[in-house]
Formats: sequence, structure tokens, C-alpha cells
Amino acid sequence: MKTARRVVTLPPGVRGPDAVRFAADARRHGADVLEVRTDLHPADAVDAAALAATLELLVSERGTPLPPAWVAAARWVDRDVVHAGDLAAPPGKLLASHHASGPLNTAQALRLWDVALPEGAQVKHVEPLGPVSRERVAELLETQARLRERFGEGRVTLLTMSDTALPVRAVLARQNTLDYVAVGGEWKAAPGQRLLADAAREARAPASRHAGRLGILGTSIAHSRSPRIHFQPFDRIDLPEDAPIESVVDALLPHYRGFAITSPFKLRLARHTGASLDAINTLVRRGDHWESFNTDTEGARAVIERLGTRDLFVLGDGGASAALRTVAAEQGLSPRFLRRAAISTPLSGTGIWTWPDRVTPPDALRFEGARVAVIAYGAPARRIAHDIRRRGGTPVLLGAAWFIAQARKQRALWETST
Repeated sequence: MKTARRVVTLPPGVRGPDAVRFAADARRHGADVLEVRTDLHPADAVDAAALAATLELLVSERGTPLPPAWVAAARWVDRDVVHAGDLAAPPGKLLASHHASGPLNTAQALRLWDVALPEGAQVKHVEPLGPVSRERVAELLETQARLRERFGEGRVTLLTMSDTALPVRAVLARQNTLDYVAVGGEWKAAPGQRLLADAAREARAPASRHAGRLGILGTSIAHSRSPRIHFQPFDRIDLPEDAPIESVVDALLPHYRGFAITSPFKLRLARHTGASLDAINTLVRRGDHWESFNTDTEGARAVIERLGTRDLFVLGDGGASAALRTVAAEQGLSPRFLRRAAISTPLSGTGIWTWPDRVTPPDALRFEGARVAVIAYGAPARRIAHDIRRRGGTPVLLGAAWFIAQARKQRALWETST
């Protein structure tokens, strides 16, 4: 299957030579097209010809008319079928777009495209996702299919936007001509864009022998290494803490064969899936339902063995702590599980820090020479380790041991999905 071309948008404030450097860096990381929008950059902010010489250029008219130099340099010229007034573009360059103000059913969406377009024009249809459900995802896929029937293969892109839209966009991308993605960092051109690194990794990977995607669900997970070690396609699905995660996983059941679950959704999805466990970190598709597991017990076992002591305290009482409780009970250990509000005196001995990097520890937390295992990895682990030292402790970086142990079990479970 031919993959969609990956489009990154030039961020506001990136101008002149910096814009050319941004384009070159995006190309090295797998981008195919650079979008420049008139609502983000004035005409004199960029050298369109220099950008086009670096990365294929898409210029988008958003309120302010497109500069002629931009149009001349561009591969595609994006004009809104409602607001542009004039869809004129050099032959073969028009990308006609429609940005709906609310969710549409397929019949409503098709009526918007009862317009005369030049031969060979590209079509981009964008609408908000709205409440996520299995029916809503099916409706978007039906709209995409019907637009492809009307305008032809290789001419249609359908996008949806919301804080929970990322996995839906990933599913739609399989039949799109263009895939609008984010390079990383805080700025995104639209809510719900997935990362360029994940889209490029999927395009490079050999076709999976399994049907359906994999992904990790969590908050602040741009650092996650899961996509690097698991089968593709694998999506980092970064959602707000208050996202309707139960509806999200139910809506995605036909399209994903498994998920890794991380903070803060381990407890909620344990309840939602009727698990016998307090927290889960793995979902596996079983026909018409999800089966849940907690492979964090493998990580907990690895960390406890590395620490080599029977006297432990655990900072936090969330999803990771549930796995530690299970393994401790198996080994006859009785760790002290400390909630943030319960910490008032300096801690000594050996402990395990389970709070995610985004959680602020209590001001009263102090250590008296304690060894404290860190089960995060990467940049979050380094920040936590710095905090431990600042508070008088000695960090023990065991995030990789935890991650690898639990991930091996996850992979084995996803192999059994149906």
C-alpha cells in the first residue's frame, strides 16, 4: 500500500534562514512536504523558492491572500472552497479544502463537495471529531471512501481534529494522499496530529503480518520508546488526563489489536474492562472485546530483584504500585506504600519512586541517604534523579530494566490478538 505523504507545517515565528533550516531538518526526519500558511507567516517572512528547493512546498491561503511568489514556488496551492472566493491555481497545483465547523454525517459531507473542480485537483476535507465512538469512526471512514469514489484514487485527504483525534487520524492516513503530522515539541498545527517520527517509522517498516495497529495511551508520552521496539504500525497516543479514555478504546477496537497503557489511565481502564486487577498496562483485542493484563509485574519483579533488599518503601500508590504490590505479595515482602500527603519525615533505606515526571512531589519529601529506584527512563528519569539528589537521596536508574521486562511480555500477548 502506498503511504500518505507526510506534511509538516512551518511554525509561527520560524522565518528567513531558520525556515530553510527547519525544512531541511524535517526532510532528514522523514517529511515529504512543507506547508506554509498565510495566517502564520507574512509574505516577506520566508523565501518560498529556497524552501521549495529544500522540501516540496504546499502553500495555504488562510484569510490573507497568497503571495504570487509563494504560488509560483509551490507544488500545491491550498484554497478553501467556501472562503477563498476564487479557486484559481496554476494547472495541477490546486488543493481544494473544506474546513467544517462541526461533525458531519457522510451525506452532509458529500453535499459540501458538489462543486466544480479543475481536472487533477486534490481534495482535503477537514471536520471536528466530536464525541468519539465506534460509529463516529466508521462514519469518517465511509466519508473518506465515498470521496475517493467521487474524485479518484490518490486525490483525497480526510482529516479530523480534537484532543482525542490522533488514533483516528492514524487510521484515516492509510487511505489519505497527505498526512499532516507534527515535528515534536509543544506546537502542533492542529489538535490530534501524530508525530512525524512515528509516521516515518511506520512508512519504513515492512508490512506487519497482523491486522490492525498498536499504540501506547497516556499523558505526556512523547519520550516513550515503545514505538522503537514493538511491531509497526505503533502510535504514541498522547491524551489529556481527563480524556474519555473508555470511549476511545471502545471506538478503536476494530482498528487496533492492542494497546500499552500508561499513566494516568491504568486504573480507569482496569475498571472499564472488568479486570480482576487494580491497574492494567496492556489491552489485547479478543474478537469483539478487550482483554486486559498487567505486564508491569514483570518490570516490578526485575526492579525488586535488582535492588536486592526485603525492606522497601514505595513513593506513590497508582498503577505501577499495583504491580509492585502483586510481586511483593508473591515474594513475602511488605513494602510501605506512601501517598504524597502521608510523607512528613525524612526517608532512609531503599525505595522506589513511581510518580510520573509530570507529578510534583510533596515539598516535605526528604531523604537521609536513601537509595531510590527510578522506574522512568530517558529525560523524565534524569529529571527525577536530579530531584532525588536535591532531596538527599541516591537515585538508582532502573527504568530500562522495568521497561524491557514488561515490553517483552506485552509483545508476546499482542501476538495472540484476534
